[in-house]
Amino acid sequence: MGVKFTTMTKYLLLLFLLVPMVTMAQDRLEKLVDERQALHQEWKSSEKEKSGIFGNRTKKDMIKTNEWMERIILKDNLIMDELEMLKNIETTEIKYEKDDYKYIAQKQEQDIGKLKRALDIKDEEIAEVMASKRTYEWTTLILFLIALTTGYLFYRTKKQV
Repeated sequence: MGVKFTTMTKYLLLLFLLVPMVTMAQDRLEKLVDERQALHQEWKSSEKEKSGIFGNRTKKDMIKTNEWMERIILKDNLIMDELEMLKNIETTEIKYEKDDYKYIAQKQEQDIGKLKRALDIKDEEIAEVMASKRTYEWTTLILFLIALTTGYLFYRTKKQV
């Protein structure tokens, strides 16, 4: 009593499941990129900070800049993970599309084979009908010639009498 799904149904079901995932993943990716840009701005402003004597950068300033850089690297890793997930989703989607097109092509090849066989059968039927028609035509011609000859002979015997 299990439900049987065709390839097309499976593909449509997968498509309905993947489209929201792709949209959510793209939204998440955009959010991560925006967050990274904000972190980059913070890093730039920390690079400008110079709290040392004579306007030089201190060790504390450099540590703060490095902390911002670590946050950027972590955000970059999250972005890379998100991109990897999007790539996997798209690869899966392409695989299912390929399988679906392959199934359609095979189905159409089968249909073409069936049509060729049906055409061959019809050609044979036409040949048989033509052969029987030829037989009918020859029979009709022979009967006509016999009738014509008989009529001529009958006419000739009546004329001689």
